[in-house]
Amino acid sequence: MKQVWIASALLLLTACNGKNQTETNVVEGNDSTAVEITDSVKDAEQVDAVTSATSVEKSPTYNGVIDIAPQQRATVSLTMGGKIASLNIRPGIAVTKGQVIANMENPEYIELQQNFLEADAQTEFLALEHERQKTLNTQNAASQKKLEESKAMWLSMKSKRDAAAARLSALGIAPQLIKEQGIRAFLPIKAPISGYVTDMKVNIGSYLQMGDAICNIINKSQPMIILTVYEKDIKQMEVGTQLAFRANGMGKTSFHATVTNIEQRVDAQDYSIKVYASVSTPNTNFRPGMYVRARKSK
Repeated sequence: MKQVWIASALLLLTACNGKNQTETNVVEGNDSTAVEITDSVKDAEQVDAVTSATSVEKSPTYNGVIDIAPQQRATVSLTMGGKIASLNIRPGIAVTKGQVIANMENPEYIELQQNFLEADAQTEFLALEHERQKTLNTQNAASQKKLEESKAMWLSMKSKRDAAAARLSALGIAPQLIKEQGIRAFLPIKAPISGYVTDMKVNIGSYLQMGDAICNIINKSQPMIILTVYEKDIKQMEVGTQLAFRANGMGKTSFHATVTNIEQRVDAQDYSIKVYASVSTPNTNFRPGMYVRARKSK
């Protein structure tokens, strides 16, 4: 009987030890899982999804696009209608300010040059005639009436010459150049700024009316980003705020910008506000309309 009791006690002790060991394993398993989750959250909080910088406080991410300031874009339009005789550009090509990008023909352009040259010659003649009448008048050899008539004719012709010269200047033609080189058959169309050709709207033989556009030119040397910021986050933004951003299609490379101005009107549909920032690290691969994600940088 004593042997049976001893065997039962040993069996009960073995069972208790197994249960304790199982509980210990369960507790250790829970501790390991807890440590792993905690580390993951910690890493997520410390790594900035935009800049990959560590120890960045939680801050909103703003969506937006790359753009350029109005001063960095130009529409090439005509102040006189006509037919495109030749083109020296293609979409995407780089041009410099003053470069001839097209030539236009119009009989009115030839007539304008002719009118200027004739008025200029007549003005010189009438100016000399007026001086002659002044001399004769002082010598009492000519009447005051003839002196006044010569002056009126000279001033009238001078105004016609100046008007023709102003029209030539508006077309980008120096009047002095016409006097030196004579009448030109084609009107050269020049690039108003340096940049890249976009939105080309013509081909050889196209007839354009006054004010019609040939193309647009954009200068990407000073890009900007336009961010959409919602009312709840606008307190994070002010002029001078430093931003870090990534551009779609350019990998994990981070760029930097500084807030220059903030729209004062709230969008009535989504209650967002436009924030404009000048890019301090421009890249030749930037193109207006590219999607960006940005946040405040430390």
